[in-house]
Amino acid sequence: MLLVAAAFGSAVLSGVAGFGGGALMVPILVTALGPRNAVVVVTISQLASNGGRAWFNRTEIDRRLVGVCCLGGVPGAVAGSLLVTATPLDTHTRVIGGFLLALVLWRRLHPAAVHVPDPVFVVMNGLSGLGSGLVGSFGPLITPFFLARGLVRGAYIGTDAAAQLMVHITKLVVFGAVALLTVSTGLVGLVLVPPSIAGAWLGKQIVDRMPVGVFVAVVEIALVAAGVFLLVRGRS
Repeated sequence: MLLVAAAFGSAVLSGVAGFGGGALMVPILVTALGPRNAVVVVTISQLASNGGRAWFNRTEIDRRLVGVCCLGGVPGAVAGSLLVTATPLDTHTRVIGGFLLALVLWRRLHPAAVHVPDPVFVVMNGLSGLGSGLVGSFGPLITPFFLARGLVRGAYIGTDAAAQLMVHITKLVVFGAVALLTVSTGLVGLVLVPPSIAGAWLGKQIVDRMPVGVFVAVVEIALVAAGVFLLVRGRS
């Protein structure tokens, strides 16, 4: 029930703020399932959440930009997913914790809004896919670049979700090939699909009715707390 509630809440936050949901799910799943299983399960949950956000914002998606993002995101996701099996569990836990803290720092120091050419999106989505494969969710890395491109609200959320959807599909294929995707992790992930889609729907309903600033602040505070917890836990 805790995981179901977390999946719903994180999907709502992602639907409103456009980021943060998967990252918030990771520390909860790491505590419950261990780092490697957490990466697999959060991928299934994020597949549903991103699929829902892409569908609910489908009329505003920049389809050309989605294709550009996939040029880097898909191969990056393959590399990151393969790295999961080669990373020691305690190191993996600390990597996830450090990533959460770095994510908040990135959000605070993100680049100013300038024109972002296609090659930058390819490179940044490659890094995002690599990180997503390794720690489960890395979408916020490219948030400032979507905003700098002029995409806001439904256009940003839908385009980012569609690009991330392809990354998560790629990760699941690799996880299945290296036997990380098992019956048990698959069933846990499937349980989180309905609340993830429902949360994406609710996020869409409120995204144009409520300021996102308070949601961003809550997400960042939670990410800092989770990052510190996982860094400490990884050393124990």
